[in-house]
Amino acid sequence: MGERMEKYQPEEYRVLLEGGSGEITEKKSRFIATLRSCETESQAAAFVEEMKKKYWDASHNCSAYVIGSRGETVRCSDDGEPGGTAGRPMLEVLLGEGIRNAAVVVTRYFGGTLLGTGGLARAYAQAVKAGLAGCRVGTMRYGWELLVRTDYNGIGRILHLLGQRGIEPEESDYGADVRLKLLVPADLEAELAGELVEATNGRAEIEKLRELYYIDRNFTKR
Repeated sequence: MGERMEKYQPEEYRVLLEGGSGEITEKKSRFIATLRSCETESQAAAFVEEMKKKYWDASHNCSAYVIGSRGETVRCSDDGEPGGTAGRPMLEVLLGEGIRNAAVVVTRYFGGTLLGTGGLARAYAQAVKAGLAGCRVGTMRYGWELLVRTDYNGIGRILHLLGQRGIEPEESDYGADVRLKLLVPADLEAELAGELVEATNGRAEIEKLRELYYIDRNFTKR
């Protein structure tokens, strides 16, 4: 018998809704981190080159990026720093934070004092964390877009139930009947649909429109 294949369950990940920057100083060396959302590897490469031109007089412009919802493409560069002391620590921060489709460049202006390999790795990692603190980050969740139809007698119960779940309708249409478009996590869809039907004594109709990744407003922060 063949092995049973488990269906892949997409995981949530985080994206940059707005890029940003941050800076730290370590033994008089300046480390400036700049982050930007990038959907493709070519966009990430262009961003790295843009930062190198902007900070042409810097000692180093080290970079890292993660492309794809599952992190299918990752790249990093030490840009002349000792091997493994810059790009890899930067990349590890992005991966550790669950960031996808983003690139970071950390620009270093040498302050005259050597930091050692351990000190360099810590400084580059801390710079990326400082840069992330200046970004607006959102969580992408995998789920369903649902269309809910009900009459006016049932809408109050539905809105109450959605409010308890922290779900706000993406679209609302109040015509002959009420129609709501919802974005719902995949692991909640079946349970929520059952609750909506029960709460309206079967008057609510739920249609699955499409599966998708969407930005969860409850997990958006700067």
